[in-house]
Amino acid sequence: MAQIEQSSGGKKKKGAQKKMAIHVDFTPMVDMNMLLITFFMLCTTMIKSQTLSISLPTNEKVEQKDLQKAKESEAVTLILDTTYDDKGAVKDNVIYYYFGQPLYEKNGDKITSSSMLVSKFEGNTGKELNGIRKILHNRNKDVLDQVEAEKEKWRNKQITEEQFQEAAKKIRNNSELTRPVVIIKPLADASWESVIAALDEMQINQISRYQIGIPSPEDIGMLEAMPEYQKAHAGDKK
Repeated sequence: MAQIEQSSGGKKKKGAQKKMAIHVDFTPMVDMNMLLITFFMLCTTMIKSQTLSISLPTNEKVEQKDLQKAKESEAVTLILDTTYDDKGAVKDNVIYYYFGQPLYEKNGDKITSSSMLVSKFEGNTGKELNGIRKILHNRNKDVLDQVEAEKEKWRNKQITEEQFQEAAKKIRNNSELTRPVVIIKPLADASWESVIAALDEMQINQISRYQIGIPSPEDIGMLEAMPEYQKAHAGDKK
């Protein structure tokens, strides 16, 4: 509480202003602040930290001999290529891909045709999938359908988030489902942007079996037979 004390000095001149000393007691205010802090601490609901859930690849080691034996319905090879403008800035990121083992026709030492196709990182248009995302989605459809069913249960509060994450992990690692084995092979000129985008597609499409490799001589020969590759690198210096 505030108190006003009138000073009682000695003899003062006539008409002199009276001086008053003001004393403010802050003890009640401090007590009130402590009570408010205690009240808010007891009534506050702690917010759970929102973190990004990452679907990590499994511990299944895919040996090179197993990759050669992988069924066409499972094996997918992505070869990442990047073109640059005259100033060295990224112009375009392109994905060349094929399923199963590389199939090609040779004329002497030169490959004239192959099973290689071309796509790009295009994402979604509304709910419609485009580019390499659509291709990978179709290859991992069994897993994605089951994960989506579990996600629907979580949205309807039939299961907790922890239960959903555990169920999704089991589905991704279920060897009884048709799951793709994706080999990501960046070319020497491929940008980090394209590599990161390819790894993002693994997470988006719930693909658990993937690894980064090096393009083989067959891959390079198949690339050089692609009209799209020839056009994109027509101005490259040899």
